Amino acid sequence: MSTGSGADSAPAPTSTHDSTTAESDPGTAATAAIPEGPAPTPTPASRTAEETGVTSGGGTAVTPRRTKPETRSETRSKSPKSPKSPKRPKSPKRPSTTGGGTFSSLRIRNYRLFATGAVVSNIGTWMSRVTQDWLVLSLTGSAAAVGITTALQFLPMLLFGLYGGVIADRYPKRRILLITQAALGLCGLALAVLTLSGSVQVWHVYLIAFLLGMVTVVDNPARQSFVSEMVGPDQLRNAVSLNSANFQSARLIGPAVAGVLITSVGSGWAFMLNGLSFLAPLVGLLLMRTHELHESVRIRRGKGQLREGLRYVRGRPELIWPIVLIGFIGTFGFNFPIWLTAFANEVFHGDAGMYAFFNILMAAGSLTGALLAARRRSSRVRLLILAAMGFGLLEIAAAFSPSLWLFSLLLLPIGVLALTTNISANTSVQMASDPEMRGRVMSLFMMVFVGGTPLGGPLLGWVSDTYGARVAFATGGVVSLVAAAGIGLILTRVVGVRVRFDLRGGRPHMRFVPREQLATAA
Repeated sequence: MSTGSGADSAPAPTSTHDSTTAESDPGTAATAAIPEGPAPTPTPASRTAEETGVTSGGGTAVTPRRTKPETRSETRSKSPKSPKSPKRPKSPKRPSTTGGGTFSSLRIRNYRLFATGAVVSNIGTWMSRVTQDWLVLSLTGSAAAVGITTALQFLPMLLFGLYGGVIADRYPKRRILLITQAALGLCGLALAVLTLSGSVQVWHVYLIAFLLGMVTVVDNPARQSFVSEMVGPDQLRNAVSLNSANFQSARLIGPAVAGVLITSVGSGWAFMLNGLSFLAPLVGLLLMRTHELHESVRIRRGKGQLREGLRYVRGRPELIWPIVLIGFIGTFGFNFPIWLTAFANEVFHGDAGMYAFFNILMAAGSLTGALLAARRRSSRVRLLILAAMGFGLLEIAAAFSPSLWLFSLLLLPIGVLALTTNISANTSVQMASDPEMRGRVMSLFMMVFVGGTPLGGPLLGWVSDTYGARVAFATGGVVSLVAAAGIGLILTRVVGVRVRFDLRGGRPHMRFVPREQLATAA
């Protein structure tokens, strides 16, 4: 039986006792307000109100802890048929899905199926990415061509990303994912056939990269927002972190396998295995128990839903500023296919094996960052800002590393901070969004994060070809550093707020609190 949002929104079984005790406080307050004369004796009407927990006024009083034991026993003896009492047997079920720990969300069966299928397809995806980049570089000899391929794959997200969010909010997300995952598998198989037949040309790679991007427009927001339906709000942060850990774990395996396949049997077999790997998430989605999914809020078809999503984000600083920051970093700081191929080929004069080795190091750092994020129980914008600034500084340092071993060593902390930045922004935005708007908000998030690549990829690819890979890598680091510092300054000085993230009440939320309120509370 599902424990959807209704269970989370229901008051705790002890809430009737709190309201009962609160009724005794107004009498105490009234007695304290009269300096002379005996205390008034409660009338039968007031006793009835105390016993039933019904108030006649609209005020709220603070309940002294010393009165709770007496009130509880009185309520149990006089109100055995309280409507809240039948809900007591359900409480032991909550720790099974809301407990802590790095892997706590894996206790949920539907999410286990999702994660198992995802790790298989993610291995195939990383095999395909490394193979695709190296294939384009082999066909053209140009880092700019690699940038164009990356740009075409993410251009649809820039052009149509917001419409993908509307679709994700309008239709069942599990059904959407069944269609998109099958389409991604077919694209991988098509590229495998072209490569194995020996007829592949660079425009074939460009076309399939664009088709993959079109499918991703719908797949990304649906997949991101489907996580909350599988695990609920209490496990959302942990599940998002484990998704990233899942993706980066596959990054440890996929590039290594791709490097072996490229040098031994050719690129075509890597593409073939990628296409077949999408069978795993399809099986996982089909085996899910739909009645255990948390109820989602779906919108009906109507006009103005895209503009409504933009207005929703525009008026909320807890949404807009993390999205702006991740847009700068995604556009200029995450162009690793361009930089790592150029460093492997031009700077250190290596082959596909060296490029795969660089990806493995990045994956090891990213996996560490994802697992560290899974252990944290809250999201702070301060962590997001500091991680983004550190990410930019390390990219600048790596760009001018004089030796291969130092460059390789710096890729590990770069991966840690890259994932810390991404996860902090992702979870902050998801937790601050209303369920009925989450698909559109996440589509905007992915649009600026991934959709900026068509702008930054060719630009930094041109910089790499013209001025060298070191200058291009350093440029991405400088932009990331300046953007993080600037947005941090805006949040702390111009807007005049500080960020508060609260897990009380069973509903995690983040809000911006004016400095005056913080000073008053202190």
